[in-house]
Amino acid sequence: MSTNKRGNRYDEEFKRTLVNLYQNGNKSQAALCEEYGVSINALGRWIKQYSTVETDDGEVLTALQVKELQKRMAQLEEENLILKKAIAIFTPHSNND
Repeated sequence: MSTNKRGNRYDEEFKRTLVNLYQNGNKSQAALCEEYGVSINALGRWIKQYSTVETDDGEVLTALQVKELQKRMAQLEEENLILKKAIAIFTPHSNND
């Protein structure tokens, strides 16, 4: 852990350790913040960032990975919509329709 003018900088292992302590129910956010000298806002961000979700097939994803997957899904849905519109434009229509 190093310190600079903007405040404390914590390494990823430290952040994950605090999140695990919180998630295991060992300590409250307030207790962790007081004991380790971090702000409640920082700990809240770390909990969001490092919390995990288990999928139906047993894969464990972090909140960050879920957010990236949601972003990718939105991008693919937009591309799909564009392709559907292109097909409608370039597909010849018969006069019998």
